[in-house]
Amino acid sequence: MTQFQKGAAALGALQAGGNEGGNLNTIDFAKFSVGSSYKVRVLGTEDLMQYFGYGVYKKVNTFVAKNPSTRNEKGFVVSDHTPWDLAEKYHRELQFAAKEAGNEKEEKAQSKEAGKYRGKERFAMGFVDLETGKEIVVDLTRNQALDVYEIITKYKKKLGKLAFELTKTNATGEAKDTKVALSPLIDFDEDLNEKERENFAKFDDKEFDHSLFDGLLFEADEKTQIENLVAAGFDIGLIGLSLGGGSADSNEPTSEELPF
Repeated sequence: MTQFQKGAAALGALQAGGNEGGNLNTIDFAKFSVGSSYKVRVLGTEDLMQYFGYGVYKKVNTFVAKNPSTRNEKGFVVSDHTPWDLAEKYHRELQFAAKEAGNEKEEKAQSKEAGKYRGKERFAMGFVDLETGKEIVVDLTRNQALDVYEIITKYKKKLGKLAFELTKTNATGEAKDTKVALSPLIDFDEDLNEKERENFAKFDDKEFDHSLFDGLLFEADEKTQIENLVAAGFDIGLIGLSLGGGSADSNEPTSEELPF
């Protein structure tokens, strides 16, 4: 599996079962926090990119590995583990041991810790922001992307005639309850102002610029990943790593990678 999959390949990854920084580009991800909304035009059904990102909320911003681990078609790591993959494996081994010992509390605690360091499958999706008339890219979880893509598929024959509203909401404050919705705007005169209608028409017969996905994500080398593990609160000595550089062979975990 390659580092990034775009277009049809990313679409295949989104539809298939399995797993759930810096910026070198001229754009960044569009700001899309809870309560945000955009009126957008969808230019096609393959304007997306799949990637596996690492990070810990409020501690380490999302990044991708400069030298990524090798994953199979279901997204499982099979070789070339990154430092963050090794941190996850360390806690998975403790999770398995706790399960075998019948310690449910410890099993749940270690599962939660392992999840912090897991490479999470995400999707960058491209739209036209009708307020500005510019192409934007939003960052979505797999489930959010599936919800959005379901609507794109439903209206794929009408994409040249329909505008949509893209929204993010959360009714509970729990991260797992964050929802992203793409809703069709049926009446151009009522739902769009003159500027938005002009920006919609400006993209007639145009395709989304997939080059906007290039360099969008910060690619961290091994040294930076190790530093990020320390920032996240993980004891890197547990997996034979140090801030001075390489890994020690004697302490590498051996359990199988679990799906996201």
